[in-house]
Amino acid sequence: MSTPSSDSPSLIEKIKVPLATETEEQTEVGNYFVANYPPFSFWDQEQKKEVYDVLNSPRPEDTNLGVYFHIPFCRKRCHFCYFRVYTDKNANEINAYLDAGIREFERYAQTSYLAGRKPQFVYFGGGTPSYLSVNQLTDLTNRMKDLFPWDETEEVAFECEPGTLTEKKLEALREIGVTRLSLGIENFDDHILELNGRAHRSKEAFRALGFAKTLGFDQVNIDLIAGMMDETPENWQKCVETAIEQDPDCVTIYQMEIPYNTTIYKEMKEAGRITAPVADWPTKRAWVDWAFDRFQEAGYTVSSAYTVVKNPETTKFVYRDSLWEGADLLSAGVASFGHFGGVHYQNQADVGPYMTELDSGELPIYRAYRTNHDERFIREFVLQLKLGKVKPSYFQEKYGENPVERFSAELKKLSDAGYFTADGDEIRVSRQGMLQIDRFLHGFFLEEHRDARYT
Repeated sequence: MSTPSSDSPSLIEKIKVPLATETEEQTEVGNYFVANYPPFSFWDQEQKKEVYDVLNSPRPEDTNLGVYFHIPFCRKRCHFCYFRVYTDKNANEINAYLDAGIREFERYAQTSYLAGRKPQFVYFGGGTPSYLSVNQLTDLTNRMKDLFPWDETEEVAFECEPGTLTEKKLEALREIGVTRLSLGIENFDDHILELNGRAHRSKEAFRALGFAKTLGFDQVNIDLIAGMMDETPENWQKCVETAIEQDPDCVTIYQMEIPYNTTIYKEMKEAGRITAPVADWPTKRAWVDWAFDRFQEAGYTVSSAYTVVKNPETTKFVYRDSLWEGADLLSAGVASFGHFGGVHYQNQADVGPYMTELDSGELPIYRAYRTNHDERFIREFVLQLKLGKVKPSYFQEKYGENPVERFSAELKKLSDAGYFTADGDEIRVSRQGMLQIDRFLHGFFLEEHRDARYT
């Protein structure tokens, strides 16, 4: 068991900001996390044709391809969840959805832009991909491999809810080629899990981790969330220490936010509340800061604003890193987001219209956005800043523009505040900058995008 060193303060000693403090940074409703650029609110149905224009163009020779499939089924909807998920579908409905997803992949495989391309990475997200049965998973992945072969794939990432995993299912995931297993544990305390609407309990998390360690996955990641409802400094400290004891390859830590289409928001709206019943931002940042220190003491390396890894030489997140460098993403399934050749798209956001579009022979695209050269430059720059450092020479070579010169005023402001430094061929983000990186990224957006609602 890894314990704090004698000169390392406990979280309770270090944290001076109580949960209920009145600060200017209370957690209010809205999206904090920057997942893409330009903001989704600028995407529209009129630009759907732009996707077809790219798909009808010749295949690129120097662009990596990723494949994503959204599996929107869950045992239970978490109170903080804002994704498209369903908790009421039977086996026949699920099979019909999986068949529809394969039909979508088939249509993409017939386009000149995608025909014959092999994915660099594959990602199964949700919802809960591990909700599927072994037979469903095996059939789905075999059919996907026929269309987009996995023999040259560097990473197959798979999201799991611990309570849906058995040793047999984990063996099946290993057999179908999953290399990066990501367990949505969030917390190890049963009270916190129940209050926040999680379907699993700590016993299931420990059981899933125990099975996973014996099966030889290249990487096992666990997700944690700082600042969940009813969480205390004592609980968070215990949660981090327990995670260290479990010795995963990677830990991803998110700070709790309350998007609009969540159960928590609905209850806040009914009660007339503005502030969410979770930790404020200074508290969450302090908790994650302490967690990063503890993981480093235990031998981990902070590799992004949200992740620590046990071995940075071998633990890579190909899906993230490749997308942040402009890879194409073939994304299938209801409400999923993808992009080809700088054109972003999102599928129909409900299963009814999604299935109807496919039945009519169309791709189920709802809205799209064609980025220009400048927007692609900004997108890669702001997303790569989440890694804690970027090289201006990369952008100079790829886009013909140096971000140090382009963003000199914004970088100086952040440098003067102690959040960024720009020295030689490197822009580096300090720890305090990393802990709140998403709120700084808007300063690099084009003027017309800065005040957009990020949903």
